[in-house]
Amino acid sequence: MSLVTVGLIGFVILFALLALGLPIGVGMGVVGVGGMWYVVSGNAAYAKLAIPPFETVANYELAVVPLFLLMAHVVFTSGMGKDLYSLAAKWLGHKPGGVAMASVAGCAGFAAVSASSMATAATMGLVALPEMKRLKYDQALATGCVAAGGSIGILIPPSALLIIYGILTESSIGKLFIAGIVPGVLEAVFYIVTIYMLCTIKPSLGPRGERYPFKEKIAAFGNCGEIIALIIIVLTGITIGWFTPTEAGAVGAFGAIVFSLLRRRLTWAKLQEAFFAAMKTTGMIYGILIGAFILNYFLAITRIPFIVSEYVAALPLRPLGVLGFVMLLYLGLGCILDGAAMMILTIPIFFPLAMELGFDPIWFGILICRAMEIAMITPPIGINVYVISGIAPDVPMHIIFRGILPFLIADILHVLLIIFVPSVAMFLPNLLT
Repeated sequence: MSLVTVGLIGFVILFALLALGLPIGVGMGVVGVGGMWYVVSGNAAYAKLAIPPFETVANYELAVVPLFLLMAHVVFTSGMGKDLYSLAAKWLGHKPGGVAMASVAGCAGFAAVSASSMATAATMGLVALPEMKRLKYDQALATGCVAAGGSIGILIPPSALLIIYGILTESSIGKLFIAGIVPGVLEAVFYIVTIYMLCTIKPSLGPRGERYPFKEKIAAFGNCGEIIALIIIVLTGITIGWFTPTEAGAVGAFGAIVFSLLRRRLTWAKLQEAFFAAMKTTGMIYGILIGAFILNYFLAITRIPFIVSEYVAALPLRPLGVLGFVMLLYLGLGCILDGAAMMILTIPIFFPLAMELGFDPIWFGILICRAMEIAMITPPIGINVYVISGIAPDVPMHIIFRGILPFLIADILHVLLIIFVPSVAMFLPNLLT
């Protein structure tokens, strides 16, 4: 049996294990160890099994994951994230679809202190959906805008998937964070414009909310001044080199705890809840990474990543045509895999291809994360849709997916902008290097 055939059988077994409900990290580890055992030897499989757990846990750069997750969970449990939505609602709520636009703006703000798309969607969903229900918003628009807005958490730094991409490809996590700022902000703008257009054409979709006096709008900045200061400190520090991404995570986590204590929003019970939630999510991410590294050893032996890369590169297409083919493939995979699983399974295959075609690894990483964002809201998986469904159980799933469609169109336009105008992503990294 050829090595390629063994590798393909390994993928079939992996997808079967995932379909049976086995955690993806465990599934990848099982296939990786089993494949190396069959192809090489049991001793080689045991030797490789010992390396990834130690190297992953001991990796200094990867320590950024639990630190930023702790920052996000402290902000979430203390309720400070709600202040961002309140600020946006007071400035935008009186416009057509204003509360929906405020939800997206709130998602963008919370994404700057959260490494998680699901945490962003859950936080904004809990505060925004009841208000939109009170104002009799269209259910599809209300749920769709929060599910889509939550996906911004993948791109605006800190981002868990950008960290994973940086680890898998040995790219600079700092540069990836900087490169995600402008595309992330523009993504929020695209969503807001989409909501404005929909509600201008059909005002009943998003009735206007309450108009607040200018003095009250300004006062709203004071209610979330600490979290805005924390966002500015973390992003500015990474951008101009005050500290590394890992150090930025420590600064962010410490700042979130201090500000929450000063606002008397953080009890001992809530702090424990934040720590345990951060540890649980960190364990999941570390488990996935360990399994991915074990699987990658097996894939390297089978040479499948190199064969696929060579095949795609040999297609009679220009480099942008090959990139378009890869992005379409990601859209298809998003229908059956979540973002983290898709990245870990495909990066070993497509990253070497991107480098062979001469693409910038940072720019390619931003595009891949945009594909992951789309996967978060693509049926039938669309994990953000399930998060919103849990918050709004009275809204049928098909209505939430229908509400996603306008934002998917905005996503495609945004991706095309990044592809044809690379400076959208690369302007800040190039400016600061």
